[in-house]
Parts: sequence; C-alpha cells; structure tokens
Amino acid sequence: MQTLEGGCHCGRVRFRVTAELDGVTICNCSICAKKGIWHLIVPPGDFELIRGKGDLATYAFNTKVAKHHFCKVCGVHPFYVPRSDPDKIDVNARCLDGFDTLAIAPKTFDGLHWEAAMAKDVPWR
Repeated sequence: MQTLEGGCHCGRVRFRVTAELDGVTICNCSICAKKGIWHLIVPPGDFELIRGKGDLATYAFNTKVAKHHFCKVCGVHPFYVPRSDPDKIDVNARCLDGFDTLAIAPKTFDGLHWEAAMAKDVPWR
C-alpha cells in the first residue's frame, strides 16, 4: 500500500489516500468518458480530505446515488462517492501528484452497460 497525495488543479482541494495503483479502473459511462476519470476506489478510512471542503460543489444525476465532487474554483473532479460502492470514496487517480497514465495499465469497466457489468466480476472488488 502507498500513501499518496493529490488535489484539484488550483490546489484549493487537497487529499491523501492509501491504496495500490494496480486497482485503477477506467470506465466508458457518460460522465467518466467526458471527464476522463481513472478510478481508484478506497474505503473511507483510507481517504483523508486535507483541505478544501468549502471549495467543493457536488453534482448528482440519474439515480442520485453517486455524489460527484468538484472544485468550485477550477472545476476539477478529484474524488466522489460512487454509485457502485456508496460506502467508499472514488479518487480520480489523474489528480494524484505525479501520476503517470503511461506507467500503469488500468483495468476496464463497461459503464455504458452498468447493470450488466455490475453483475459480472467487477475489477475493483
């Protein structure tokens, strides 16, 4: 397990997470495809919001289960509560300090067909 820090583009929102990067997953659902999120889902005890709670806004759509948090200043989406695991935190791995998308091979999840994909072997579980 590694302890990593990250945040939004402007630096107002900062967080710390303990995880392994081999769990990073990409999804092709409507919001993930548009935002380019690389998912790193962790238990709440492995995530700490260091600063910026007041600088976050939340977007919820469709089932309203997922709570997509983003910085009100720069608009970057550093983490959220996922629909798949509402008891966990989904860190956008692209927001980790020094994260190199070319250094890892993410797993894939077919979010376009969410219900069917959730009935299969989910990569982060």
